[in-house]
Amino acid sequence: MFRRLTFSFLLALLLVAVASVAFAEEGAAAAAGGSNVKTFIALAAGFGIAIASFGGALGQGKAIAAGLEGIARNPSAQNKIFIPMIVGLALIESLVIYALVIAFVLVGKL
Repeated sequence: MFRRLTFSFLLALLLVAVASVAFAEEGAAAAAGGSNVKTFIALAAGFGIAIASFGGALGQGKAIAAGLEGIARNPSAQNKIFIPMIVGLALIESLVIYALVIAFVLVGKL
């Protein structure tokens, strides 16, 4: 299942990369002064947010699943599991917010 998902993601990424090159106009690059740095900064910001949100969502999903499974197995340990799980979720979310801030800084350089 994971290999199929990874393969599908990489195939979609390849198609997006090839399509952007295939449909690029030569006149647009000349009119923009030939500056590809701004294009790469915008792409880096977009992909950075996408990857960070995808990774954060996976991490939060696994953390919640493990926490709820632990609580289901031992309901008396709910207080010992719930609080650290919430702190872990907050730390995972803070990493995604850091990626958002970095993306804003990159876009601000445009």
